[in-house]
Amino acid sequence: MADTATVRPLRSGEVTSWDLQADVVVVGYGIAGVCAAIEAANTGADVLVLERTGGWGGAAALSGGFIYLGGGTALQRKLGFEDTPEHMEAFLTAALGPGVDKAKIHDYCQGSVEHFDWLVANGVPFKEEFWGEPGYEPPADQGLMYSGGENSAPFNATIPPAPRGHLPQMTEKKLGEKGGGYMLMKPLVEQAEQLGVRKEYDVRLQRLVVDENDRVVGVVAKRYGKEVLVRAERGVVLATGSFAYNHQMVEQYAPKIYGRPAATVEEHDGIGIRVAQALGADVAHMDATEVALVADPQVVVRGILVNGRGQRFITEDTYPGRMGQAVLQDQENKAYLIIDEQAIEAAFETISSMSMLRIAPTWVAETVEELESDMGLPADTLKATIDLYNKHAENGEDPFLHKKPEWVKPIGSPLGAYDLRGYTGGFTLGGLRTDLDSRVLHVSGEPIAGLYAAGRVSSGICAGGYASGCSLGDGSFFGRRAGVSAAKGN
Repeated sequence: MADTATVRPLRSGEVTSWDLQADVVVVGYGIAGVCAAIEAANTGADVLVLERTGGWGGAAALSGGFIYLGGGTALQRKLGFEDTPEHMEAFLTAALGPGVDKAKIHDYCQGSVEHFDWLVANGVPFKEEFWGEPGYEPPADQGLMYSGGENSAPFNATIPPAPRGHLPQMTEKKLGEKGGGYMLMKPLVEQAEQLGVRKEYDVRLQRLVVDENDRVVGVVAKRYGKEVLVRAERGVVLATGSFAYNHQMVEQYAPKIYGRPAATVEEHDGIGIRVAQALGADVAHMDATEVALVADPQVVVRGILVNGRGQRFITEDTYPGRMGQAVLQDQENKAYLIIDEQAIEAAFETISSMSMLRIAPTWVAETVEELESDMGLPADTLKATIDLYNKHAENGEDPFLHKKPEWVKPIGSPLGAYDLRGYTGGFTLGGLRTDLDSRVLHVSGEPIAGLYAAGRVSSGICAGGYASGCSLGDGSFFGRRAGVSAAKGN
């Protein structure tokens, strides 16, 4: 990076006095940071959280709030769904790859039930209600839904599906402003404060401090332009978020989402990754991204998605994030939704958290040939696709992409097409390589003494694919590990 010199570590011998001091210093007060703080405080450690903004929450508080959990949580059982850690592990291994950290996924799945119980014990509420409709999230305060395509092809053919999107209950929710993520963070922050966790706001990380043995013993930060030196007696936990808003890093590591709206917060500028890299920290899956298709799933599921050649390429009843990744990564960011008038009317009558996206189609026509021409597709390409789809849809079948029969209906006329070219935006999934104890690993493979990380600053359970709830899930789970490890000074 062009500014490498600014993130190089400071030697502790050059520090004449410390402005702040704690046993464990946590940098970032989002989901990974708050969970690290709670667990470190539970060991009896004195914990200080440094947050660059004026308050707690980060991207987690602005998110929908899904936590990907399973294996037979109390909420799953209460709502009549059977699940096992093994089925959860099989799905995540298949859906989040290729190249997933199998040890992390195994650990996460085996500990999922306990983690759900821990969240509940720390005040996070979950309503005992299932939402079974297509969507990015429930329209109200339902506590459980499918959030990764578990009940769709190709996964449902070989892995028993179970809903694992656990959503904290939130009244008067407002998408993107105050949703389930707020009700995930609020009780956890309150618990941290009850445990005596201290916090300092408007403090921006600059670089790490290391002793003569290269152990991390503190951080250099700035508050309103003034340098702040913070001593960590046992360890530093980085919980600073992704690099989605560092345009230089995105262009270098994840160029396919360069210049696209990032579904995160501007504070995710990669500083935690860069200060650790300056110590020789290893990184993993820096090219991995989640990509959202900006369309209402209730509308999409009732039509067919086609690419720039007028061909279907993914089942329309799967997780919308899988659709977005397929469009951006495999279809040159070109996609259209083909749907008839009857299906649009049926979709618009449903309840959806994404109803603000319900607009008229880009093109409308009385015949497929007319629509095909208006869209600028090669003659007969779209017609061939619709004819073949309709032939099997008459019997409620989709033998090619295996959309569930309840959504398979012939496309009639009049019909229209939504232009979804460029309607994708996402965030980065790669970051610092960590072990199961959330220790940051050097490129040599050895842990960097005194340094820990969790959340999107690290490479978690995702390597390429995604399911809603994985970021808050592994961020909270391995955030807890980071807090324990830092408190012990391992």
